[in-house]
Amino acid sequence: MTDTDLTPIAFQCPRCGSEVEARFWGPCRACVAQLRSTMTVAAETVETEYIPKMNVTPNAVALKDD
Repeated sequence: MTDTDLTPIAFQCPRCGSEVEARFWGPCRACVAQLRSTMTVAAETVETEYIPKMNVTPNAVALKDD
C-alpha cells in the first residue's frame, strides 16, 4: 500500500461557492450542517402482512410430509 497525501487543498464549495480548505473535495462544513438539519428524516415503522399472489404455488419440499 502506498502513502496517500492528505494535506488540505484549497477549492470552492460546490454548493455555496465559498473558499474552502479541506482534505477532500465536497461541500463546506456549513453546507454539510445545513443539509443534515434539513434533509434528515425520522425512520418510520411500516407494518405489512405478506399475502402471496394466487399464481404462486408452494414447491415440493414445502408440501412434503415428514
